[in-house]
Amino acid sequence: GRVLGKGNKERVVPYGTPAARALEGWWQLRARLARPDSGQALFLGARGGRVDPRTVRQVVHRLAAEAGVPDLGPHGLRHSAATHVLSGGADLRSVQELLGHSSLATTQRYTHVSAERLRAVYEQAFPRA
Repeated sequence: GRVLGKGNKERVVPYGTPAARALEGWWQLRARLARPDSGQALFLGARGGRVDPRTVRQVVHRLAAEAGVPDLGPHGLRHSAATHVLSGGADLRSVQELLGHSSLATTQRYTHVSAERLRAVYEQAFPRA
């Protein structure tokens, strides 16, 4: 799907079949909520307006508590996803595109966890090194 990020920059964000199914159901409900001024926003509030970022944060915190998982917040989830993609072997440039970073230096902030993991793997393989 296409996402409009910070600075009105558009980027492509891939997603899998479970998300596609959920979005199909959501589009039907969204059509009933939408107002003429709703625009292209994917998620709308109960009154048909754009969802406020604070509301998104509150929902993420609530869902984490209900699921019994660490409460990372929206940015923490984004950071975690980027770290997992990098740990899975993705190249830094692809992750930059995925996250919509204009600067590769911004994306490089996510590499520290991967470097720590690499160090742990090395130490496990070569404990006397």
